[in-house]
Amino acid sequence: MQVKVISRSTNEFTRERSQDLQRVFHNFDPNLRTQEKAVEYVRALNAAKLDKIFARPFIGAMDGHIDAISCMAKNPNHLKGMFSGSMDGDIRLWDIASRRTVCQFPGHQGAVRGLTVSTDGRTLVSCGMDCTVRLWSVPAASIMESDNSYDNPAKASTDNHWQFMFGIMLSGQLITSGKGFPIRSQPVNSFEWGKDSVISVRFNPGEPNVLATSASDRSITLYDLRMSSPARKLIMKMKTNSISWNPMEPMNFTSANEDCNCYSYDSRKLNEAKCVHKDHVSAVMDIDYSPTGREFVTGSYDRTVRIFLYNGGHSREIYHTKRMQRVFCVKFSCDATYVISGSDDTNLRLWKSKASEQLGVLLPRERKKQEYHEAVKNRYKHLPEVKRIVRHRHLPKPIYKAAALRKTMTEAERRKEETRRAHSAPGSLPTEPLRKKRIIQEVE
Repeated sequence: MQVKVISRSTNEFTRERSQDLQRVFHNFDPNLRTQEKAVEYVRALNAAKLDKIFARPFIGAMDGHIDAISCMAKNPNHLKGMFSGSMDGDIRLWDIASRRTVCQFPGHQGAVRGLTVSTDGRTLVSCGMDCTVRLWSVPAASIMESDNSYDNPAKASTDNHWQFMFGIMLSGQLITSGKGFPIRSQPVNSFEWGKDSVISVRFNPGEPNVLATSASDRSITLYDLRMSSPARKLIMKMKTNSISWNPMEPMNFTSANEDCNCYSYDSRKLNEAKCVHKDHVSAVMDIDYSPTGREFVTGSYDRTVRIFLYNGGHSREIYHTKRMQRVFCVKFSCDATYVISGSDDTNLRLWKSKASEQLGVLLPRERKKQEYHEAVKNRYKHLPEVKRIVRHRHLPKPIYKAAALRKTMTEAERRKEETRRAHSAPGSLPTEPLRKKRIIQEVE
């Protein structure tokens, strides 16, 4: 005899990790949910307000240096390792998790101007104002060999290469030295285009033979290691302090300029910037892309750290503290969760890349709730009230006044240009956007 019974699983009617909470079933029929948009708008408004309430980006400071921090480097093989160099020649390896010094290197006799780590994560390369380039074993605080200290007028920066050991910048020359081990004291290749000092050098992450440099003659130059001469050169109105390639779009790079702006370029078309990133009120000193390639962080002389979207004209976030002074170097962590900044007050500061992000393990229900809040905020972000709450930031009074002054100057310049154009013959004054105005000429 067969008896048919109704069998239901308990998991179908109770929520996860609980035996007493009943699962809520929703009917999404629009005829039954006439106030759906109004309810979602209120939820988006509350989600935007909650983000402001829980925005606590500052995690802590790493104190140990006794002079201004001039440069930093990430270890590609260790997620929580960060190297820093200071103006007094001191080099330290930090553990970001505990915010403590792991080891300290003797460093240089002068300021450390460049740090980079080899792709295997075992060797640290540093260059300083004492005209030497030194190799250090990681994490042992000693030079690998006694002859691995080279006397060169290297004063600006270093960067790693996927095949070559490192790149050194000289006054007016760029040298790539040492393919593998043993390290050579003589350069493999030497490039020169002009007699001015090179400030920054960055290898392309997608094409290891291509690199970009910035020099004190306000130029940005692209080099190819397979060619005997430089590829292209771009001269701007003001000096470029740092360059960073987009790791997800290797043909694009962004430059941190002295005129308070950052400029994104396509290396295949340098006559016009793809995007101009504005908001800083003083010179931008350093820039670094997130591993995701969707955003980058900048540090400025105006004592603030800003995070920009890769295609956004204005910053989505600004970080500042009362004690933080001029920011000379910034880095994204290897997992894009944290931002590290080094400033003139001898401290490294650790920030969350998303100010209101909840750190730690999230339950599935919490994760779904946060994803829903992000979705409704993104859906109603164009509405005035939601936009006002999302964009609002508390600024220090000097930054606020400087921004207002820059806005007044920009508006006056715009009115002057319109008046000059109105009283000139038609077509006599060409119209150029800001993406082209800052470029003086392009040299092939």
